[in-house]
Amino acid sequence: MTSPERIAEHLVLPGVLTAEQAAGTVAGILAGQCEDGAIPWFRGHHLDPWDHTEAAMALDAAGEHEAAARAYAWLARHQNPDGSWYAAYRDGDPEDVTDRGKESNFTAYVAVGVWHHYLSTGDDAFLDRMWPVVYAAVEFVLRLQQPGGQIGWKREPDGTPVTDALLTGSASIHHALRCALALAEAREEPQPDWELAAGALAHAIRRHPERFLDKSRYSMDWYYPVLGGAVTGAEAKARLDARWDDFVVPGLGVRCVVPNPWVTGGESCELALALWATGESDRALAILQDIGHLRAPNGLYWTGYVYEGADGGEPAVWPEEQTTWTAGSLLLAVAALGGEQATVAVFGGETLPTGLAPDCCAD
Repeated sequence: MTSPERIAEHLVLPGVLTAEQAAGTVAGILAGQCEDGAIPWFRGHHLDPWDHTEAAMALDAAGEHEAAARAYAWLARHQNPDGSWYAAYRDGDPEDVTDRGKESNFTAYVAVGVWHHYLSTGDDAFLDRMWPVVYAAVEFVLRLQQPGGQIGWKREPDGTPVTDALLTGSASIHHALRCALALAEAREEPQPDWELAAGALAHAIRRHPERFLDKSRYSMDWYYPVLGGAVTGAEAKARLDARWDDFVVPGLGVRCVVPNPWVTGGESCELALALWATGESDRALAILQDIGHLRAPNGLYWTGYVYEGADGGEPAVWPEEQTTWTAGSLLLAVAALGGEQATVAVFGGETLPTGLAPDCCAD
């Protein structure tokens, strides 16, 4: 079990985490992990592959590499023959599937986690084991790519493709494709088709919002093109500035969706990562400090907080749940600000391919 003495300096951040608090958060995620490596939202709730991977990445950032490796082994054991995973498993039980849809961004994210774990550990044997898993996952996802570059949302339980694309999901897939290409380079197995797919996807994200369902009420659609690395530089800063007042509630965090008076820990931490990636560490730090009110005594974090009660009611924590992925997103944001090498590389893009989406891409 992680102790304050074992917590690395990069997980200590003024006004956000002390060593003792960081140890408590890591311990909370470990307590939520099942013996077989599965990391559900919390014990008794469901596991989805994206949030499972995010929690595993946080464990690696905290130096809990064996626990993270068990999480990736769970994914390897329970991958579907077509390269996907189901959208939800009750308490991480592979025999108790509660949503048999196969979501493209859920499936793609394994590439981000595997690259992060490899950078964290340098474990070549792990890379050898997980490369076929990543390869199959990417191929599943790219079979859902549309002619405009965007990625269809999912396959229904009967296999029917849903061709409508989500901007947040596609931006996350863009990040995953770049990580998958980094893995391919590490193995000296170039994947030119993946490069073309990533370029077309980035171009769609940057230049063709009409190719995605309109979810502009959601903060994730605002910052994910930056977090996923498709929008960078001055364009990224301008994008974040443009809707700052719509989504950021000073002193409380980031709204999930406007106009609802509900801030959430996960969105706040992801925005902090996006800000850090654009060089705005001060604003990122302020966001992380603002969500201190979501911290629970056990070291985990409440999912969200309704700051204006309905019908005259009192503000309240809602929903009343403390999720492993909310804690994981906080640890990853803190690790990035703290300079942890693997997290910086994965979310800062230093080890990821660039130049995949020139503006001359065909429309």
